[in-house]
Amino acid sequence: MIRALGGKSPRIAEGVVVCETACIMGDVEIGENSAVFPGAVVRADFGCIRIGKQVLVEDNVVIHCAAEGLDIGDDVTFGHGAVVNSRRIGSKVLIGMNATILHGAEIGDNCIIAAGAMVSQGMTVPEGSFVTGVPAKIVGRVTEDQLRWVERDPALFGWMLDMYRKEGF
Repeated sequence: MIRALGGKSPRIAEGVVVCETACIMGDVEIGENSAVFPGAVVRADFGCIRIGKQVLVEDNVVIHCAAEGLDIGDDVTFGHGAVVNSRRIGSKVLIGMNATILHGAEIGDNCIIAAGAMVSQGMTVPEGSFVTGVPAKIVGRVTEDQLRWVERDPALFGWMLDMYRKEGF
């Protein structure tokens, strides 16, 4: 479902895959080669949500924000069931399955937020950080091997996005 809200309509680049059971509403912008998979919700009723290019919003992810809005960079993957209600997610970031990013948090470029982590309200995560735990802590720098997951992940989904497009999504 793609719907206007408060007089503002989503702006979705041509070729973006949006599954019919996803919900995108309000002041949302989604860049090229991105996908919003089944059960995901991107709801911009308070502020604008800007999603970059090659962003994968996997099944049952919730993206929301406060009045200051939310900026999401390019080449970001939101793992299944992640909940994001933050201020900024940089480029080349992996948000693990069932991770939670709370109000006002900012995640730098080239970061990995581990599955199940809970990033606290207002936390700033510097570029290149590996974050895990509840509450989340920066436990080190992202390694070359870990960064390959971030860099390779959107490419792995290229064939899948083509399949979805061919099927009319």
